[in-house]
Amino acid sequence: MSKDITIKITDRNGVQHEVQAPTDMNMNLMEVIRAFELAEEGTIGICGGMAMCASCQCYVLNEVPLPEKSPDEEAMLWEAYHVQENSRLGCQIHINQEIEGLEVQIAPEQ
Repeated sequence: MSKDITIKITDRNGVQHEVQAPTDMNMNLMEVIRAFELAEEGTIGICGGMAMCASCQCYVLNEVPLPEKSPDEEAMLWEAYHVQENSRLGCQIHINQEIEGLEVQIAPEQ
């Protein structure tokens, strides 16, 4: 039996939202942001979660065990704007029990 995890997401206006994200729906962080409408429609997940647009770039604000960046994610972040050392693509962060308490800030629009 899976349960929801708590994630804190700061939107592009600086407002922090604490959301309950389901671990049993095979979702990623970009999909959670879209589901809770935390970014303006059409500004996040433009490529559909294929690590090809960086519209879901976010900054990881705390230490949680995340998987290493894939070569595709590294390449996309290399080309993106507003990249910081803690940048990740939301579509590459899968919702699971290990990331309970994750805190992120959505990067400015590309």
